[in-house]
Amino acid sequence: MNNKIPGTRWLRIVVPILTACIISFMDRVNISFALPGGMESDLGITSQMAGVASGIFFIGYLFLQIPGGYIAVNGSGKRFIFWSLLAWAVISIATGFVTHEYQMLALRFLLGISEGGMLPVVLTMITNWFPEKETGRANAFVMMFAPLGGMLTAPVSGAIISALDWRWLFFIEGMLSAVVLLIWCYFISDRPEDARWLPEKERDYLIKTLSAERDARSLLAPVSKAPLRDVFRNPSLMKLVILNFFYQTGDYGYTLWLPTILKNLTGASMAGVGVLAILPFVATLAGIYLVSFFSDRSGKRRLWVRYSLYCFAAALIASVVLRDYVVAAYISLVICGFFLKAATSPFWSIPGRIATPEVAGTARGVINGLGNLGGFCGPYLVGVMIYLYGQNIAIYALAGSLIIAGSITFLLPGHCDLDNHEDTALSGNKKTSQA
Repeated sequence: MNNKIPGTRWLRIVVPILTACIISFMDRVNISFALPGGMESDLGITSQMAGVASGIFFIGYLFLQIPGGYIAVNGSGKRFIFWSLLAWAVISIATGFVTHEYQMLALRFLLGISEGGMLPVVLTMITNWFPEKETGRANAFVMMFAPLGGMLTAPVSGAIISALDWRWLFFIEGMLSAVVLLIWCYFISDRPEDARWLPEKERDYLIKTLSAERDARSLLAPVSKAPLRDVFRNPSLMKLVILNFFYQTGDYGYTLWLPTILKNLTGASMAGVGVLAILPFVATLAGIYLVSFFSDRSGKRRLWVRYSLYCFAAALIASVVLRDYVVAAYISLVICGFFLKAATSPFWSIPGRIATPEVAGTARGVINGLGNLGGFCGPYLVGVMIYLYGQNIAIYALAGSLIIAGSITFLLPGHCDLDNHEDTALSGNKKTSQA
């Protein structure tokens, strides 16, 4: 027991990162409740324009992906997220004052820019704090921001709209960002070397272990002075971009249209839809944790990404096939929730297996930024498909996108996985370094 390394980093790093990500998710998806909750009728928005409004966020989201990853590796991710939180608060509150659909589109675009560097920054901060055998679980906890944000957004948004109106939804949830600013400033540090609150034993363990892992990876590829160029020259990283694009098309197509799908399926009020939307996100929590556990245990990152995406697609198809049986269709949507984010933990463990830390930090921004253009295509695709062919065809299209994403894992190299032999070698390097 005396030799046990303290785990302070799990509370002081993961919790504030998770909290900030939850707020970003709430600000991102609350429009999915505002639109059917009165915004469409007040501003005269069609289903096609609703798809654009939901997806234009991801066009702006592209701009700070690469700078965010670069800053997290070479500067301060803490300061970057501080200014991001401040911007989210201002833009979200301003959305509550819009009187025209184009004002709303402009603010959604600006919100995308302000949130753009969030994920590459926090994922890089995780690699600054957690050894490789812990990154799967640490990433999994961070990726729980989506289901936790969904669990909070659904009932809170439904209740606010029912009690007040859709404008107050943006006012109230925007002000939460200011509260999270205080939590972020107090708790977070960029690296173990910067954290005065870190126990000495834990600091020594992290510095030695992470240094040994960086040395081991540097034998595979030299440190690059032009990481952005190396990202676009790396075929495996480009495959991750394409995979993430089709994944996010299905992911956000489902997430941002779920309230509308549930309303059409059940005929419930917005408050009722908010309650019904909780269970899929509860299932998402379970899916993230279980898949990350088995992915870390087996080291088979590609396999678990593939399984998760194929199962997500199958559940979407089942929700249409069973549409005449409301309970069965709803259960299928809950199963969709289980696999919604299950692939994210093994997926985001792969860039560090393919590239050096310098390139991987930039790669996360490229993968997330270009891949999340699917976050525009998914909601827009659903809006257009509903307008032209109906909701069922739209859901089939999302399932097809997920099947394409899962199939790309067959093209990724074998060293994306962490095998037992390599794990033993890494452990030996750690022990040698510590000695």
